[in-house]
Amino acid sequence: MPKHGKTYRNKVQEIDKSVLHEMEKGIELVLNTAYAKFDETFDIAMKLGVDPRHADQMIRSSVSLPHGNGKVTRILVFAKGPKEAEALEAGADYVGGDDLVEKIKDGWLEFDKTVATPDMMGVVGKIGRVLGPRNLMPNAKLGTVTMDVGNIVREIKSGKVDFRVDKAGIIHAGIGKVSFGKEKLGENLVAFLQKIIALKPSASKGIYLRSIAISSTMGPSVKLDPIALRALVK
Repeated sequence: MPKHGKTYRNKVQEIDKSVLHEMEKGIELVLNTAYAKFDETFDIAMKLGVDPRHADQMIRSSVSLPHGNGKVTRILVFAKGPKEAEALEAGADYVGGDDLVEKIKDGWLEFDKTVATPDMMGVVGKIGRVLGPRNLMPNAKLGTVTMDVGNIVREIKSGKVDFRVDKAGIIHAGIGKVSFGKEKLGENLVAFLQKIIALKPSASKGIYLRSIAISSTMGPSVKLDPIALRALVK
């Protein structure tokens, strides 16, 4: 039984897997081979020259894309007093403290991102075992443990993307939607690459950007030329 359907197999034939494409051509191929009836996510996968087993080579951060990522994100903020009002004004979907902790303990998880002021982390810690495995725990490295809750909520709502390198040294991220078109996707991709390059650990030796591939949610992947992309970003 084939792993992929007929439509996918036909689309794969439109791509020469032996060629490393420049950015514009690569994005064009992804858009031309996207075939789902929904607005597919534009994904990027990057193999980096790092060893995540070493703390000084672990890459984890976030980036605000010029055109957002096209997703509707439900944000929960742990805050009190004036910061609660600030979060609501910025567009947070849920704001509270112990009341939200109790709801989450009872199994409620109808949110996509969490933000917390530093003074609320003791409260949030009570549900660390629930939030942690789901990558929902507020994290200072991602800017989600902050007193500036208004700005971080607005950034997330506008399409801020979190990412981290996995055990194999690969970073996966959704950086837009097929409906964005070639120009906006190109600008998002460049912004994402700029962030990744800026985060290169000093302990990383040899080739840093080893391979880059882009794809739509359902479509085949397209390999990009890392050398050409690096030159473009510079």
